[in-house]
Amino acid sequence: MSDQPHGLGDPDYAAFAWARYRRLLGWMALAAAIVVAIAIGLLEFWYGPLSWVAILAAVGGFGGTIMMAAALMGLVFMSSGTGHDEDVDTF
Repeated sequence: MSDQPHGLGDPDYAAFAWARYRRLLGWMALAAAIVVAIAIGLLEFWYGPLSWVAILAAVGGFGGTIMMAAALMGLVFMSSGTGHDEDVDTF
């Protein structure tokens, strides 16, 4: 076994992995914004004009749920993809 760091211990690979994670979150933020805009549009269509509280609740509810899921799943994929999960066994 070499002494060179691998996975997230390697600074170059860690920078690549975190950049990929941030790119994923950027795309998911765009998807969340589209979903929130569609949801607010449909809510306005069905219920009429919405108050700012209802709009903030929709943004927080729909957007927050999508972004939380994207952040957690992205971390799971990054942990698995970088070999960090396997490093836990080699204490």
